[in-house]
Amino acid sequence: MWSMNLLRSTIVIGLLSTIVGCYNPGGGFMPQTGRGFTYISTSMQPLTISVIDVRNDQAFFSMEIPPGQQLTFNFLPGGGDDPIITPDRMVYAVWPAGTQNGTLDNLLTCPPASARRIEMDIRKGPIWPEPDPSVRLRTDRGDEPGPTSNPQDDRVTTKSSSIPDN
Repeated sequence: MWSMNLLRSTIVIGLLSTIVGCYNPGGGFMPQTGRGFTYISTSMQPLTISVIDVRNDQAFFSMEIPPGQQLTFNFLPGGGDDPIITPDRMVYAVWPAGTQNGTLDNLLTCPPASARRIEMDIRKGPIWPEPDPSVRLRTDRGDEPGPTSNPQDDRVTTKSSSIPDN
């Protein structure tokens, strides 16, 4: 009975491990060919990824990945719009750095596997990400009084937690 449960557990774990896939630079849980490619751009190492058609040495896809983002893409055989020039499809997405699961929701047709090359260029850095406009900047510097400071006695007042009596 114990050996039968062990066998079942081993089979279930084996099946789940073949299904599980995620996108990361190391290839995910079980890296293999065809699982996708992930390139993470940082402030100190901003990346430009180009996919080149080696038949004419022209880039059919190129992207400057913003710092703090990652480009994840995969090639799907078949389904292209031309059986000779672009028989395959490339799906891709740009996500925040560290994202491991998601849908690659952009699609373009591409050359076959024997006629494409991936090139990675490191742009001159550092490049800092654009500030988030929804984040409020601090205004309580020492030379400017903040919204809760009292300039007469240089104390910061605390808000009362009591309910005002009207």
